[in-house]
Amino acid sequence: MNINPDSGAGRRVRVVIVDDHTIFRSGLKADLDERMDVVGEAGTVEQAIAVIAENRPEVVLLDVHLPGGLGGGGREVIAGSNALLGTTSFLALSVSDAAEDVVSVIRAGARGYVTKTISGKEISDAVIRVADGDAVFSPRLAGFVLDAFGTAPADIADDELDKLSARELEVMRLIARGYSYKEVAKELFISIKTVETHVSAVLRKLQLSSRHELTKWAAERRLL
Repeated sequence: MNINPDSGAGRRVRVVIVDDHTIFRSGLKADLDERMDVVGEAGTVEQAIAVIAENRPEVVLLDVHLPGGLGGGGREVIAGSNALLGTTSFLALSVSDAAEDVVSVIRAGARGYVTKTISGKEISDAVIRVADGDAVFSPRLAGFVLDAFGTAPADIADDELDKLSARELEVMRLIARGYSYKEVAKELFISIKTVETHVSAVLRKLQLSSRHELTKWAAERRLL
């Protein structure tokens, strides 16, 4: 997952960690960087709703599968915190990359979904982005959301795609899905420098200024 390392410089984000494994919560808390201020933890649905209401964090790192409640897990925590959705954002963090888990928690109101395989630096960057209002997904998961929530394909002028070479189109799709330059290079068997060159060319040809704009552009056209 590629996230701007400079985002959120100089700020601290209030975070609550919700996971039923104490050891995992401790490890995650230790891995989060100095931009994070962990103000509460919880291990069950009921505990989570209470801790979130009491501490009113900016971001909740939320495990999808939790004990307690009525069996709704992470979805039930979000539903129970519905009154805070305007000020508190939920970022699902799970070992599962199943489509049904991703889609269900996003439908409930989560702003993103990342797997537990990412690093402390990556999850810290993801928290900052979610706190700033962005949606964040681990690579390969964004497609589930687009399939579930996508609208009818927009009309695409032929000359828009004609501007891109076949290789540029491949790179564009992977970058728009959230792949890092290193992951794109590995996927397409090219160098990172070549990926950078293709991305610059894609942005220039499509008159876009960032990968976020590129993701939006591609999603609107159902090119992912």
